[in-house]
Amino acid sequence: MPKVLIVDDAAFMRKLLRNILFTGGFDIAGEAENGKQAVEMYRQLKPDVVTMDIVMPEMNGIEALKEIKRMDPSAKIVMCTAVGQEQMVKTAIKLGAKGYIVKPFQAPKVIEELKRVAGI
Repeated sequence: MPKVLIVDDAAFMRKLLRNILFTGGFDIAGEAENGKQAVEMYRQLKPDVVTMDIVMPEMNGIEALKEIKRMDPSAKIVMCTAVGQEQMVKTAIKLGAKGYIVKPFQAPKVIEELKRVAGI
């Protein structure tokens, strides 16, 4: 099963995603609470897919996306966004994000998008 790194500054969002993805058959490689931690964990864990929140302290999801794509141009990153952040999603897609999911999450859509991006 594909390994997923979950990145979100809100613990309840990480827990929600962990439960949804675990139910969908994904392995959870790890969890990060900001972009800086995400970049470090990506380097160590080499996950198959990353779910990346956009608005986070220290380093936001857009900056973390840039760093990870610079390190690994083939990285598969799915942006997690709130309604109203369409412009940031467009920016993320231009920078190499492979997909996005919108909060509040609908479990079937999260699993469908992650499977599409993971290629399963």
